[in-house]
Amino acid sequence: MTRTSIIARRLMIVGSVVILGATFALSAKSQTAPAAPPPAAGGLSPARQAVDDRRAVYKLIGNNFKPLGAVLKGSPYEATTVQKSITRLVFLSGLIDDAFPDISNIGEPETKAKPDVWTNRADFDKKVKEFQTHLIALQLLNDTDKAATEAFKTAATAVAQDCKECHDTYRAK
Repeated sequence: MTRTSIIARRLMIVGSVVILGATFALSAKSQTAPAAPPPAAGGLSPARQAVDDRRAVYKLIGNNFKPLGAVLKGSPYEATTVQKSITRLVFLSGLIDDAFPDISNIGEPETKAKPDVWTNRADFDKKVKEFQTHLIALQLLNDTDKAATEAFKTAATAVAQDCKECHDTYRAK
């Protein structure tokens, strides 16, 4: 092999390594998530966002409890609708744990949450856990019964009572 062919071969190897390295670098860069855009000027404060999120969660909880409330008032039990509502309620109840950050009690007069949520947090958290536990019990019962039995009505009433007790204590009228 001549000296020129050895140099040419080494240049080809070096060039290939450089191209390969550049390809990997560009590939890795293209797989990196883009940076989040900065909040828009005049956007929502963290407190306002927390209150809006909380309202959305409770709006969905209320809407999904309506079929259960209807059954309690004597409407026909529709297994698919009831099952869907209970499944959604169990999921949504888990969002309550993050719905009352400390920041959402500061400077937001539009919230209906009383300051007691934050000053009596242990009791509030206990009520939320009872609500979640009663929903899971209702879900387990409904998985086996699938009818408007007395047990179903008792379990659904316990969930409704949890809502009422919490609203009476921690929600402004």
